[in-house]
Amino acid sequence: MGSVLAIEGVAMEAGMNDTKPIVCWFEEVNKDSVDLVGGKCSSLGELINAGVRVPPGFALTTQGYAQFMRDAGIQSEVNGLLKDLDHQDMDKLEEASRIIREMIESRPISIELEDLIAESYRKLSVRCCIPAVPVAVRSSATAEDLPGASFAGQQDTYLWVRGVDSVMHHVRRCISSLYTGRAIAYRMKMGFPHEQVAISVGIQKMANSLTAGVMFTIHPTNGDRSVIVIDSNFGFGESVVSGEVTPDHFVVNKVALDIMERTISTKTVCYTVDFKEQKSVALEVPFERQNIQSIVDDEITQLAWMGKQIEKHYGRPMDIEWAIDKDLPAGDNIFILQARPETFWSDKPKVAASAGATSAMDYIVSSLIAGKKLS
Repeated sequence: MGSVLAIEGVAMEAGMNDTKPIVCWFEEVNKDSVDLVGGKCSSLGELINAGVRVPPGFALTTQGYAQFMRDAGIQSEVNGLLKDLDHQDMDKLEEASRIIREMIESRPISIELEDLIAESYRKLSVRCCIPAVPVAVRSSATAEDLPGASFAGQQDTYLWVRGVDSVMHHVRRCISSLYTGRAIAYRMKMGFPHEQVAISVGIQKMANSLTAGVMFTIHPTNGDRSVIVIDSNFGFGESVVSGEVTPDHFVVNKVALDIMERTISTKTVCYTVDFKEQKSVALEVPFERQNIQSIVDDEITQLAWMGKQIEKHYGRPMDIEWAIDKDLPAGDNIFILQARPETFWSDKPKVAASAGATSAMDYIVSSLIAGKKLS
């Protein structure tokens, strides 16, 4: 399945240090590029190169992060604040986090780094045919989205960022989010030395979401591998990912792509863009829409098909974020925003997989007996 936005491969000659780029486009990286662009950005590059429809973007690499920290001259002070912390003492963790984040966010980005990021942002705007294209500025740490640990969500993402100055500001905020209290505590708990974790920052075209949410290619409640589970709400997916609303919930048979279960929830809040302020805001869903299904059945089927292809490509169950862009025509407007390995059930013995295969076959047979259309 081809990408809607054709993106030429652009090798960035500027900002090279020891052959590692400071800035690179998503399509220039893949799943083996975690050390360079972290988990999120390497996954986005892998998806693009696999032909999955993904909004375009670029990354400030870990090389760029290292240069920023060198220029700021604060690494030794950061290390001192992290020394001898107890991961269970959240008061001290949060205080150390506050000091470190203030230091990082107060430091200027060097002219070299700023020029590279600004020029890439300009090129992204030209590619998308949108002046000062709205973007998501996304943290992408080297120790996240790994099959053996659930580091996802430990760092920050900022939606609907527009303009060079705002992009620079949020790049610093993403870098500083490597040192949130929860990120520091989790690394300590999991035995990851702080100095061995770096961060990249992805700058990705914002999908103007009519509907968004998450999809698992395994049942997140019982580990059934024969189904795909989709949760959705109006607007950006932030309300679903954060648990702020109870989303609409669909269970799809992985073989026949039939909707087996459907739960339409009362959705009171959604995130969308405030065009006057040019930022993402939480709004109350109009009363008459709160109990309407937020995604149509054809889109559920297409999403499930895309989920199957992504799972096949990675060879394991996946946790996927998606969005439906209201500015594009139906059929070409479903985008994958992120795909990471599912880590809870995938590492357990595959008892659920064999049970799932049986349940899938049982479903097909019972549907045939009932005369139900399977596709």
